[in-house]
Amino acid sequence: MSRFFKAYIEWVRRILPTPLSIAFLLTIITVCAIALYGDINENRFDFIGRVWSDGLWQPNLLVFAVQMMLILVLGHILALSPIVAKLINLIVKPCTTTARAAALVSFFTILVGLFNWGLGLIFGAILARKVGEKAHAEKREINYPLIGAAGYTGMLVWHGGFSGSSLIKVAEKGHLSELMGTGFTGEIPQLITLNQTMFSSMNIAASLALILLIPFFLFLIASFSKTSHIAIKPHVFDHPQTDELIGAERLDHSAYFIKGIGAIIVLYCFKLMYLDLGFLNYFNPNNINLLLLGLALFFHRSISSFSNALDQAIQGASGILIQFPLYFGILALMNESGLVSRLAAWFIEHSSVISYPVYTFISAGLVNLFVPSGGGQWAIQGPIIIQSSLELGIPLHKSILAMAYGDEVTNMLQPFWALPLLGITRLKARDILPYTLLLFLAGSIVFLSCLLIF
Repeated sequence: MSRFFKAYIEWVRRILPTPLSIAFLLTIITVCAIALYGDINENRFDFIGRVWSDGLWQPNLLVFAVQMMLILVLGHILALSPIVAKLINLIVKPCTTTARAAALVSFFTILVGLFNWGLGLIFGAILARKVGEKAHAEKREINYPLIGAAGYTGMLVWHGGFSGSSLIKVAEKGHLSELMGTGFTGEIPQLITLNQTMFSSMNIAASLALILLIPFFLFLIASFSKTSHIAIKPHVFDHPQTDELIGAERLDHSAYFIKGIGAIIVLYCFKLMYLDLGFLNYFNPNNINLLLLGLALFFHRSISSFSNALDQAIQGASGILIQFPLYFGILALMNESGLVSRLAAWFIEHSSVISYPVYTFISAGLVNLFVPSGGGQWAIQGPIIIQSSLELGIPLHKSILAMAYGDEVTNMLQPFWALPLLGITRLKARDILPYTLLLFLAGSIVFLSCLLIF
C-alpha cells in the first residue's frame, strides 16, 4: 500500500504546474471555449480582448483583492505576535508524529474555518508552519506536505459556515427578488434564514461528519505516507534593541503607544459587534480586517515589532497580487459569454427532483474551478438555481446548500485559495495537491450522501 501511495504522490506532483501557470492555462481554456461556444454578437477576438482586459481591473473586485490580501497579511502579523505564538505552540505541542499532527491541525482548522474562511485559512497555515518548525527543532522526520494539506481543510467547509457568501446573502431581506430582477414573475420568498441553511439538519450533519471524519482520514493517510527531515526555521523578526533610543525613536519602541492604539480599535470593533450590528452581521471583510489590525497592534510589543512582522507577512501575499486579476478576467469572460448559464442550464434540463441537487453540486464544482469566488459564483448561478428550484418544486435552501457544497469541495482541486498557505508554509502547490485530491474525494462522498439522504 505504501509503495502504491508513493507512486501516486509522484505522479500527481509530476503533472501539476505552479498556481500561476494553472491560472494562465484556465484563461486559455476559457478563451478557447468562448471562441467555440460563446453567445457573442460581435467579433470574437474584439469581445475576448475587451471583456478580459476590463475584467482584470474591475474596481469592486480589486477592492475585494486588497481585502483578501489584508486578511492574509494582518492574520499573519497577528500570528507572529508573542502571545498568539504561545497559544499556537500549545496546540502543536502534542504533535509528535505526522498522524497526530495532521489530525489536530485539520480538526482545529475546520472549526475555525466554519467560523470564518479568512481566519481559518490563516490559522491553518500558521498551525502547519508551527508543526514544521517544531519537527525541525526536534530533528524529527515528518510529512510536511500532508500537514500543509491539513491546514487547508478550512476551505473544505467554509461555505456552510458563518461566512458562507450565498447563505449570508439570501438571509438579507429582498436579496432574492433583487437578484432575479423585475422581469421574473415567479413567487419568491423575501429571504431564506440561516436556520434554513446553515443550521439545517442537513448542513449540521455534513459539518459534524467532516469535523470527525477528516482528521481520522488524514490520520490514516499518514500511516502510508513518507516522512523526511525538513528545514523550516522559526521566523526571527523581533530583534532586541541594543542602541540607545533618542527622541521620537522611543515612540517606535513604546509598548504603551501601540497597545493603546490597538485597544481603542478592538473596543470599537466590539461595540460594532455587540451594540450596533450584531454578532453575525459584523463579519464582513472590512470589519474582519479592522479587528485583525487592532488585535495585531495590541499583541505586539511595539511599532517596530509590528513593522518587522509585516516584512515577513507581506511575502505570502505576492502570488495573490497577480493571480487575483487573472481570475477576475476569467470571471468576466465566463459571465459575459453566457458559458456559465449554458453549463448550469444543461444540468437542469437533464435532472429530476432527486437528481437536481446532485447536478447543482457538480455544476457548482465545475464553475468553481474557473471562478474561485463564492460570492461571484452565487451572482452567476444564483438566478438559475432559484428559477429551476421553483420550477421543479425543490426547496430553495437545499439547492443553495448544494451549490455551496460544490463550491467549497473543489477548493481542494483549485490551488487559488491555497496561495496564502503556500506562502506561509513555503510549500508548493504540487506538494499538497496529492493529499487535497484525496480530501476532495472524501468531502464529495460526505456532501453527496447528505444531499441524497436529507
